[in-house]
Amino acid sequence: MTTHTAPAFDPARVAHLSGRFAPVTEEVDATGLAVLGELPDGLDGLFLRNGPNPRFSPIGSYLYPIDGDGMLHGVWLSGGRARYRNRFVRTPAVIAEERAGRALWGGLQSMITPSEPDVFPELAGTFRDLPDINVVRHAGRLLALAESDCPFRITPDLATAGRETFDGALPAGITAHPKTDPLTGELAVFCYAFEPPYLTWAMLGPAGTVTRGPTAVDGVDRPMMIHDMALTARFVVLVLAPAFFDLAAAMEGGSMIDWRPERGTRIALIPRDGGPVRWAADDAFWLWHTVNAYDRPDGSVVLDYVQWAHLTLGAPDAAAPPNPGGLTRAVLDPAAGTVRRTALDDAPVELPRVDDRLIGRPHRRAAVAAESGRVDLLPGEFDALRWYDCADDPGASVLWPAGDLSVGEPVFAPSAGGGPGYWLTYATDRTDLSSWLLVIPDADPGSGPMARVRIPVRVPLGLHGSWLPTED
Repeated sequence: MTTHTAPAFDPARVAHLSGRFAPVTEEVDATGLAVLGELPDGLDGLFLRNGPNPRFSPIGSYLYPIDGDGMLHGVWLSGGRARYRNRFVRTPAVIAEERAGRALWGGLQSMITPSEPDVFPELAGTFRDLPDINVVRHAGRLLALAESDCPFRITPDLATAGRETFDGALPAGITAHPKTDPLTGELAVFCYAFEPPYLTWAMLGPAGTVTRGPTAVDGVDRPMMIHDMALTARFVVLVLAPAFFDLAAAMEGGSMIDWRPERGTRIALIPRDGGPVRWAADDAFWLWHTVNAYDRPDGSVVLDYVQWAHLTLGAPDAAAPPNPGGLTRAVLDPAAGTVRRTALDDAPVELPRVDDRLIGRPHRRAAVAAESGRVDLLPGEFDALRWYDCADDPGASVLWPAGDLSVGEPVFAPSAGGGPGYWLTYATDRTDLSSWLLVIPDADPGSGPMARVRIPVRVPLGLHGSWLPTED
């Protein structure tokens, strides 16, 4: 039994459930992975990525990249050798569905929830946890992250330890994209909600304790979707695009997101010392991901990000207006409340990353997943990597076309012995669906991979991950 009748839904017709995006169900351990080229000795740690991967064939609906159970894909690198492990993030919903042998919850658009006796009483009528977007480590905690909900704590061998509320101090959860200040070790987080206060922020100290509990962001009068954030030495930066949740429409089969461009986009500059929020306003635009932000000596704030004209989710809509975007720089004046935006490049890119050691400080380079010009790629699929100069010649870039490979988010890995470091990403060959871990030198990224590690199972495309150096 379910609380709603499942609408007509054919998973086979959902592009993000097939081919390079298709979920995998087998959990695999493998050592002595085959390597083409040579792994550098300076790589000693774990490359770990999370992403949506339904445990069972979805019912009701499936909306990429929001829906799906989390699956972690990890490659441990040390001494020029590699081993692999993948594991589901075993939330209560995943455990219940494994017990039933089928999907019990529908996708977010369908609003299908299970009832007794299919699930235990405490799960009846609830929505599933979705810690399927990102994975980070802070103060020894390895966290699988959801879209503004409680993360799930993960053990070093990728087992699921349970929901993480930070000793009860953050019971509503955190964002999928927290930011760690590399100088102070603090972790900045935010969380949006469907009831007041609609938006809060918080800080965790370097030891993992909550040093500032959930603090309301004044001036937010409706629930709205905010995917990412940025951090500077002075501010927590939140971009509030006009993407408002409409649960009433969703319950009637409509869209759960109401795009209201007439409301414009506002940017909250939240002083980390707890001072009043400074607001800057501009015409409407959407961003999924920030690149980085930093303070200038004149008091202004630089925010680099990937801009889109409006929010889109799931498969493309032929009737939707064009959605141009690209790498963009905004200069924010906290005193005047103004935004000055400059398009650095209009090439279609996403999943931007910098060297995490530069978060909140000026960055010289940003890496993104990009397109080479093919016309047969799905939304969220990329077949090239691009590196932008963000310092000397902002917008200048180097492109590496990946050929038959579809590539994911590039993540920077410092060399344990010093030196330029490396960019890591998973890639899947469109000709045979084999998956690889690519290792690309930061000193010459346009030359492409110096090593390719063969992954024993296909790694579905998307979403986010981290390089986790071996801890002493």
